[in-house]
Amino acid sequence: MKWHTSHQFPALRLVVRSGEKCRVVKTVWDAAVTLISDWPTDDGEEYVVAIRACLDALHDVIPPEAVREALIRAAAEERILYISVIK
Repeated sequence: MKWHTSHQFPALRLVVRSGEKCRVVKTVWDAAVTLISDWPTDDGEEYVVAIRACLDALHDVIPPEAVREALIRAAAEERILYISVIK
């Protein structure tokens, strides 16, 4: 496992917790922290898939882009607004 590696992907800005908090997610690590600490619920099917995707990406099983896609699906499942950040 390469914890020191920052698996980057195109950033997402998520509005979580009823608009109280806005998170910018740029890496697999950011995605994992957001899912664990800021997500409104931990029982959605897409949420579990996104958590698993984070673990798989941290172990270099899947690419970071797959985490981004899983995070977007989990956000849609919870009706969390997201914006793709363009550099």
